[in-house]
Amino acid sequence: MDDLTTIVQTSYAITTMANFKLHLPFQPAGDQPAAIEKLEEGLQSGLRHQTLFGVTGSGKTFTVANVIAKNDKPTLVLAHNKTLAAQLAQEYREFFPENAVHYFVSYYDYYQPEAYIAHSDTYIEKEAMINAEIDRLRHAATQALLTRKDVIIVASVSAIYGLGSPEEYEKVHVKIEAGARDERAALIRKLVGIYFERTNADLNPGQLRAIGNSLEFMPVNERVMYRVAFEGDTIARIDQLDPVSRAKVAEPASVFVFPAKHFVTSVEERERAIEDIKVELEEQLAKFKREEKPLEHERLKRRTLHDIALIRELGYTNGIENYSRHFDGRKAGEPPYTLLSYFKRCDPTFLTVIDESHVTVPQIGGMYAGDKSRKDVLVEYGFRLPSARDNRPLRFEEFEERIGQVLYTSATPGPYEKAHSEQVVEQVIRPTGLIDPELTVRPVSEGAVIDSSIYGGIDATIYGGVLSDPYKGQIADFISEAEIVIKRGGRALATTLTKQMAEDLASFLREKGIKAEYIHSDVKTIDRIDILTKFRQGGFDILVGVNLLREGLDLPEVELVGILDADKEGFLRSETSLIQTIGRAARNVLGRVILYADVMTGSLEKAIGETNRRREKQLAYNTAHGITPKTIKKEIHDIAASMRTEHQRTIDELLVLDTLAYKDDPAAFIKRKREEMAEAVEQLDFETAALIRDEIYKLEGTGPKLKKPRVRKPLGGA
Repeated sequence: MDDLTTIVQTSYAITTMANFKLHLPFQPAGDQPAAIEKLEEGLQSGLRHQTLFGVTGSGKTFTVANVIAKNDKPTLVLAHNKTLAAQLAQEYREFFPENAVHYFVSYYDYYQPEAYIAHSDTYIEKEAMINAEIDRLRHAATQALLTRKDVIIVASVSAIYGLGSPEEYEKVHVKIEAGARDERAALIRKLVGIYFERTNADLNPGQLRAIGNSLEFMPVNERVMYRVAFEGDTIARIDQLDPVSRAKVAEPASVFVFPAKHFVTSVEERERAIEDIKVELEEQLAKFKREEKPLEHERLKRRTLHDIALIRELGYTNGIENYSRHFDGRKAGEPPYTLLSYFKRCDPTFLTVIDESHVTVPQIGGMYAGDKSRKDVLVEYGFRLPSARDNRPLRFEEFEERIGQVLYTSATPGPYEKAHSEQVVEQVIRPTGLIDPELTVRPVSEGAVIDSSIYGGIDATIYGGVLSDPYKGQIADFISEAEIVIKRGGRALATTLTKQMAEDLASFLREKGIKAEYIHSDVKTIDRIDILTKFRQGGFDILVGVNLLREGLDLPEVELVGILDADKEGFLRSETSLIQTIGRAARNVLGRVILYADVMTGSLEKAIGETNRRREKQLAYNTAHGITPKTIKKEIHDIAASMRTEHQRTIDELLVLDTLAYKDDPAAFIKRKREEMAEAVEQLDFETAALIRDEIYKLEGTGPKLKKPRVRKPLGGA
């Protein structure tokens, strides 16, 4: 099983079911036992929709893990962003270390979809940078679904986007067996036939190379290499190697190799698809001719015939996914194969968990319309055939049809969950006894006064007037409060309304001598996780962000949350957003939240009221049971480290050793490194050469850069 993180072995209790083995670091407590029982009873009685209405820090993931173990079915966990998905995958791996827990998100580090802007006659070509390690994790996920039942896949909305047919993907695997009759050239042809690429350099996932009388390859789903040694026309031995040290790890008797791409088509199916594409092309060309659109006619003809030629000769063309309907044999309008198709093949009765459902459900529902709008323009102006529209995400109703029983989890359930849930289970009492954070409202403008009488008796936790000290603005006030927290070893969060404000505030804090970083959607996936890990480890003291600091992020070290411009009604300051942001301080016994506002908006009033309702219930429970609240103690894992390749990790280790030598004399050090790289190349040791090359890139700050999307005037061509 591939791990996102190294699992620390402890003396866990183990609950054994037919397929799942739940390792319990602690027993369910607070509202958890009742929630687990009610949800499981709901599943057994056939309820289709259930909601776990759980406050932040109440252990919703632990509750769901217990339900998964009792339900004993393959489970899809959907999250609304990659960062949250990575965190959830790590948590489920801790709960189920002996089972197959995988991570399935979009494999693009950078993605600019193909588009055409009609009013300026501008064509934007598709540009993408694929993260090879995330692609490997995607293959590991789909292969697990085809080979075992004890599977939990934590996925982003990528789960509803097109993926190759699971039947074809499974059908064309290659079995390599020691002692079997098979020539090296024949095995190379087989692997190339399932989209492995030949190389003479260091191996990456999905590549092979011939060396002497042996063949080496790296599968797309594992961090290992295999060397197949031949004697004549017989496979003499299979060695499993460490990809960096090349040390022999094992000698398996056989290996099953799955395709290097999810879209797999036989030669016969490829020819049938090409003929179908030709028929559609003639129909669309005739349409453009009737409509007297010669430019669109010529553009579509040239592009499509060029693509057909490449598909026939190479089996691939850039943008081949736009022809997926023809390769899959689907009819116009039929939905594509997705990750859900693999779940159906594994077990049609699989369970779906939608985490932070108030965000994830609308996100799933909104994907189709945006994709269709872009494709309609491309089709209308002759850049794509109409069948390109069928390379798309699922419509929401198609998503509903392909899943069975659903469990929604959220501290703020949305309209859809409220309307459809046949049972809502509340989980307000935390096992730790922690109560929701104390709230304070402070004015933004000097002299502003908020009438606390409207809060209905919650004056004790709400500041209802101007500050007694000279007021210098919300930033100065937040800094003074954060410094108190930092002195005692705590951390603080600040939430802004825009990305630029987050960057500017982080820069301003650093100028004041405060260690601070920002995080928002423009920060790369793995870098976001890196930043969060360093924040928890104490690498810096204040984290500034927009709405990435809301749902699901588990940061128990946070003692203070500052919500800037809390009275600016809108998505980021709605009742739901405010409650979620307030929840970031709910995992620490000292947690408190300052809301900076001049006026009491409806969203503020509702969020404050709900928070205090929960506080009253939690305080009453603690008093009745003699509970003293305790801050959550949670081990800090570097999730990002496990998402990097062995190659990247080795470079990082080399940097630790060589940085000082580089600083002493950069020019001499780089010269020596280049000589070592040249020696490695002369010895055909391409892996070592690649490691030295990338270490030089890191030290010099050079290397490959992200390309800007290619934007051009289409004129008559494509």
